[in-house]
Amino acid sequence: MIPILSIIGKSNSGKTTLVEKLIHELRQRGYRVATIKHNRHGFDIDHEGKDSWRHKQAGAKMTVIASPAKVAVVEDIDRDYTIEELVGRFIHDVDIVLVEGFKKNTLPKIEVFRKELNRELISIGDNSLIAVAGNYDIDIDVPCFDRNDAKDIADFIEEQVLKGMES
Repeated sequence: MIPILSIIGKSNSGKTTLVEKLIHELRQRGYRVATIKHNRHGFDIDHEGKDSWRHKQAGAKMTVIASPAKVAVVEDIDRDYTIEELVGRFIHDVDIVLVEGFKKNTLPKIEVFRKELNRELISIGDNSLIAVAGNYDIDIDVPCFDRNDAKDIADFIEEQVLKGMES
């Protein structure tokens, strides 16, 4: 089972920036990292007029776009897949999956927080919250990190999420 860690927070809290820093830091340590980004509003990677877009418009349920360097799958689905389903279907050959979004999941999570947004933590009372990454100290019963300190957060992830995975 690949360890999964969710990075959550309100809009503009710095989730994507933290995920980018963690990917870099964990890669520097030799870990293979995959990410899943959840967007509840939907998205489009297939651009109008391109061959793959034309295949989908013609009725293909699934289109695979392949090149020597990468592969993408565009597939019609009838519901929002869970994180576990996405990992099972699409993720392989990695040491950890960082998930951005899926705020209500029960997997271990780190919440990113910015004081100037004047908002409550999403995860108050959530037993799956393992840490907070913010820009000031918060009175909460989990470790708090500076959201810009990817090294300390990666140390914590190694200890709490990745420990024993090599065994």
